[in-house]
Amino acid sequence: MDILKNKNAVIYGAGGSLGGAVAKALANAGANVFLTGRNISSVQKVGVEILKSGGIADVAIVDALDENAVNEHIENVVKKAGTVDISFNAIGVDIVMNVPLVDISAEDFVSPITMTMQTRFITAKAAAKVMMKQKSGVILTLTATPGGIGYPFTGGFAPACSAVENFSRNLAIELGIYGIRVVNMRSGGSPDSRIFKNAIDTQPEVMAPIFKQMEADTILKKLPLMADIANLAIFLSSELAGKITGVTVDVSSGTTAGLNYRVAAL
Repeated sequence: MDILKNKNAVIYGAGGSLGGAVAKALANAGANVFLTGRNISSVQKVGVEILKSGGIADVAIVDALDENAVNEHIENVVKKAGTVDISFNAIGVDIVMNVPLVDISAEDFVSPITMTMQTRFITAKAAAKVMMKQKSGVILTLTATPGGIGYPFTGGFAPACSAVENFSRNLAIELGIYGIRVVNMRSGGSPDSRIFKNAIDTQPEVMAPIFKQMEADTILKKLPLMADIANLAIFLSSELAGKITGVTVDVSSGTTAGLNYRVAAL
């Protein structure tokens, strides 16, 4: 499958489980991927896997919260590749969760919102300036279930998701005239992601009922895997989605359309 052949994709947070999954999927679809992160060893690991699979990958240390570092890197990408066709930010931030809002400090509540929006703004702005000149490009953002439905005990994560979705929509409106598409992906919790795998390994008795409830809440009774999100990223980055922009595409197995825990098969 080469639907992204000769496309150049910049991935921030490529050393993470989801960032790495999307990076490998885009490379498998033919894109040249430029992998960035603060932990060079984890990013290099993804790069090696891509190269072994016959893909093209470039690795660099970039702090996606540092505007100068992001701008310098994207300038280097343009010098090497000529274009920036896809930009995807998958970096995570620390979040205080599973605590009532009335018990969270103002700093712990506001910090993930500020950091999430800071990095998304910096990387999207850098990509947009390049894409405006070339009159094309796709900027992908990512949120989760709390962006589309009330979700208790999620601290600052829920408003951060809502902020990203609003930002993505408004950015699409401003950039559409330049032929740039901006699309947000809203996922559910992926049981094969690193954060959930670690939780399962360290607290299996605690996580088992949590996952059971999360699955019960979905319409399909199945949680989305990282591959589902990565496949969506391929589609949205390709010409198959050439007229999709300014929206959030839900890949939460239907959770944000309605909680389904009371429904059972006959």
